[in-house]
Amino acid sequence: MRSRRHMGLVAALATIMAAAPLSTIFEQWTWLIQCTIAVALIAGAATLARTARAPVWVQTIAMLVTLLLALTWLFPSGRELFGIVPWTGTLEHFGELLTQSGTDMRTFAVRVPDSDPLLFVTVLGIGAVAVMVDLAVVGMRRPALAGLPMLAIYSVPVAVYSESVSFLPFVVGAMGFLWLLVADKVDTVRRFGRRFTGDGRDVDVWEPSPLAAAGRRLAIVGVLVAVALPVAVPGMTSGLLNRFNGGAGDGVGLGDGSGRPGRINLFAALQGQLRQNNLVTFARVTTTDPDPFYLRFAVADDVTSEGFRSRSPQGRSLRQLEDPREAPRAGVTYEQYSAEVEMSPDYQMQFAPLYGIPIGTDGLDNQWLFDTNQQVIFSNRATARDKDYRFDFVRGNYTEDALRQAPDPDPNGLEVKRFTQVPPVRQVQTQVNQLTTGEDTTYDKVMAIYRFFSATNNFRYELQTEGGTSSEDIVNFLTNRKGYCQQYAATMAWMVRAAGIPARVAFGFTNGTSREGGAMVLTNLNLHAWTEVYFGPEYGWVPFDATPRTGVPGAVRPDYAPDPDAPRITPSATPSAAPGGNPDDLEDPRDRTDPGGNEALPAAPPPTLPRWPFYTAGGILLGLLLLGLPALRRSSLRRRRRASTGFDPAAPTVLPTTEEARRGRHHAHAAWDELIDTMVDFRVPIDRTETPRATAERLAVAELRGDASGAVDGVRLLGQAEERARYARSPLAGPGLGHAVRTVRRGLASRATRRTRLVAALFPPSVLSRWRGAVVDVSTGAVTWLSRGRERLGRLSPRRLLTNRAR
Repeated sequence: MRSRRHMGLVAALATIMAAAPLSTIFEQWTWLIQCTIAVALIAGAATLARTARAPVWVQTIAMLVTLLLALTWLFPSGRELFGIVPWTGTLEHFGELLTQSGTDMRTFAVRVPDSDPLLFVTVLGIGAVAVMVDLAVVGMRRPALAGLPMLAIYSVPVAVYSESVSFLPFVVGAMGFLWLLVADKVDTVRRFGRRFTGDGRDVDVWEPSPLAAAGRRLAIVGVLVAVALPVAVPGMTSGLLNRFNGGAGDGVGLGDGSGRPGRINLFAALQGQLRQNNLVTFARVTTTDPDPFYLRFAVADDVTSEGFRSRSPQGRSLRQLEDPREAPRAGVTYEQYSAEVEMSPDYQMQFAPLYGIPIGTDGLDNQWLFDTNQQVIFSNRATARDKDYRFDFVRGNYTEDALRQAPDPDPNGLEVKRFTQVPPVRQVQTQVNQLTTGEDTTYDKVMAIYRFFSATNNFRYELQTEGGTSSEDIVNFLTNRKGYCQQYAATMAWMVRAAGIPARVAFGFTNGTSREGGAMVLTNLNLHAWTEVYFGPEYGWVPFDATPRTGVPGAVRPDYAPDPDAPRITPSATPSAAPGGNPDDLEDPRDRTDPGGNEALPAAPPPTLPRWPFYTAGGILLGLLLLGLPALRRSSLRRRRRASTGFDPAAPTVLPTTEEARRGRHHAHAAWDELIDTMVDFRVPIDRTETPRATAERLAVAELRGDASGAVDGVRLLGQAEERARYARSPLAGPGLGHAVRTVRRGLASRATRRTRLVAALFPPSVLSRWRGAVVDVSTGAVTWLSRGRERLGRLSPRRLLTNRAR
């Protein structure tokens, strides 16, 4: 019974370790504290039930009742009996938490804050897993089955996290499961009886058997391989928009490899498209709206220190679209229009672009959903490539006075908590405070930030600007004040959030500047990013475009957010002066129209050199260098030994001084080592039991017989010199050791096959075998060091000390 209580404690601790991957989901550690409390109470209830020798079904009921009491204590509704006993109000409260948790899951992106609904679901799930693990380990005595519910915990962050989950939580969970298996086997041995060796020696129960030690090593190696293999193998998937048509014909990039829209890097994609030399058509659009805003397809509303990122959308069927006019909002008027969109084969995204708020669609099947929070149409299984669809939409019209009357954001509102979070950046916050000081309304604060991005403050559109959307890049942009639409949109959204107002970045297409049969043609040059600001439930998300119009073909400026810089065209502003002129005084050539009123085609961005040839050349050079390392090492050894064999005194035959004798032995050994390596390189057998003279004679008779270049005499000279250097009082003196080595090498090479000579030159076996030996020595030393360390730690084990004391 005592051993079963011990296994119950191990099961509880292993469950907590298996929950480690959840640390990648939550921002704080409140979930771990609450889960630990719940699991500890469940383990205590199970221990008490086993002490009373209750059957397994009674133990299960005790653990479930304890889980219910723990949830009641951690998430009270205020309607419990005696403050701890759950009642009908408690169950209703739990139902509300479960319902709200679904909303929070669709609203929040990892990492999520500590909201009661999400914490309730987490504690409930971990508590249920603790009950199942305890039953599998103690009740059924099948600890291997406990791996299934523990694996279910790890599958949660893998399912909801669009990026790779850190390997450290996986290692912690895997070690918990391995500990559970090891503890169960030790407990089984203790129940079976005492252990004895073959010669009758008593073995301590905690002393591992060779088979158990091998099993633990294999388990640890398996975990390490499971962690290291995904890192070593090149990734087979990429982000949803890892590239936006990186080359001609690739189209707008698709998918993160998960089969659903995920977290995407729209900023890098947009930058790549705007820098592209080729003009790629993505869509043709016809709409009844005489003055449409941008055709929108995605948003980025999650911010980390790395910048804005997009969440995976969660949506409902297109048959359940809601009409905002059914709930009239003060200060907002709606007008209904329709649009027909024809997507090209180059558009390969899982988002269907749309105007305004859709109220009905035609041409999109039930694979397509609508996310009411992000206001995007998306699919988890299909792309919009070659799609022809039609939709009816309503467009909200806002006035400056109406937006100024919008109430301040509710600090406790979900949008404020979710969409005002930004990492602290001192320079940005200082700039925001300077701009918004003295502004009373939300609209005035937003407009103060919006007007900041003007030519008066030296901001300009620049196609060649490098940089992303991380905090450091935003500071650089505020310093340099030139960049793409992505920098303008992300920086304004960041600054609006720093002012305590919800904001996000939207992506889509501007209005096309060319027509085909009455339809606007949207190309890669029409791809655009802008900022959307939340003005409360009455107004929703209101767009603001801070990018200078001179850099954006087909740009639109609504009445509530007019262009802060009226275009100024001076007589000196000619097209030839555009590349080097002042962008504040020049009109962008893509906005020009000819005297006849026909709109000009957008100008292509300046060509840029592709980077892949440099990366490819660098990879090839690195590969050649790695392949050439053995040959370089062999050449280095040969040069060093050649220098060592350069001392060839002509006389006398007996070296007179001790120093000269030492040098002579060194030269003889260097020449002999080079001969041995040469034999290894040319696949000549080596017998370590032979004397130098016997080895030299075997080479002269078997390998070099009939050689007319003097190789036979050379190998006999080397054998005699090595023998004298080893055993004689004075080494052999005389010229020819270096020359003898070269002669023997040429003789062996002339008798070797072409393949043997090629291998000896490029991948000399003498070097490779020496490297393999060094790796074996290092690994053996590491294993020995670990074994000694484990032995020393085992001597200090409290369990072993207690066991020995009990005797």
